Amino acid sequence: MQIQSTQVADTFAEAFKMYAARLIITAENEKWALAAARSVTGFATSVIGCKCEAGIERLLGEQETPDRRPGASVLLFAGSVKGVGDRLMERVGQCIMTCPTTACYDGLSEGEAVTVGGKLRFFGDGYQSSKLLDDTRYWRIPVMEGEFLVADTFRVQPAVGGGNILLLGEDLSQTLSAAEAAVDAMNAVDGVVLPFPDGVVRSGSKPGSRYKGLPASTNDAYCPTLRGRVEHTALAENIGCVLEIVIDGLDEAAVGEAMRVGMLAAAGTGIPEISAGNYGGELGQFQIGLHALLQGDQLP
Repeated sequence: MQIQSTQVADTFAEAFKMYAARLIITAENEKWALAAARSVTGFATSVIGCKCEAGIERLLGEQETPDRRPGASVLLFAGSVKGVGDRLMERVGQCIMTCPTTACYDGLSEGEAVTVGGKLRFFGDGYQSSKLLDDTRYWRIPVMEGEFLVADTFRVQPAVGGGNILLLGEDLSQTLSAAEAAVDAMNAVDGVVLPFPDGVVRSGSKPGSRYKGLPASTNDAYCPTLRGRVEHTALAENIGCVLEIVIDGLDEAAVGEAMRVGMLAAAGTGIPEISAGNYGGELGQFQIGLHALLQGDQLP
């Protein structure tokens, strides 16, 4: 399939079943809401080494938040409901409660409940108090600047992690421009986050390694410097750089839409090829075909 001068490979992204929570963080102004959102999503690029994946879904206006203050929506993903709950406990306590003026609300309407504020309340050392609003319990935890308001529980729902596209360019400048264009388009899709730094990863991985105990290693088939050394390369002679964009979403439709708009945006930059990472369909529960995502578009 051809989009302008870009060839889209007839392949699929192999994605995985995960679980997700949505945090609504509010603060006195956008600066502090964003500060908390950045902190709580730090060191959360991959479950391989970070135990969770997280990102800022979008900023929220005063009319979109429970307390009518500026805010940010954050999505956090892990491999189990318990994993999400454990990471929320750690990150809400260390990254949001510590940030001046913040409050933290549950952003999902359904899912299995995990206790967060109900455990963090003990930081109040007996001075904490509870508040019931519209059948939702909150905890008011005294802090030196005032009070931290946090939901007692947060809902966790099934989700999809590891959707991806691979951008194959002739050089770094061309490929990076394509990746930036794709990220801008993907960030406009609700229900997804791109967990790697500003959405882009250069160190794509494959499962396993020749070294014992290492769960993942460099995706050598897509490393331009290894083209003459590996048994099977996925790169044509004109490809000098590959960048990957990984997408996590609340459902498969949201991940697919992000992949679709990202491919269309990247193709307009003139890179030679777009592909996707998979393991032959043997590991992930979802196979998201690139051609199927694009078939509804009127391609130039």
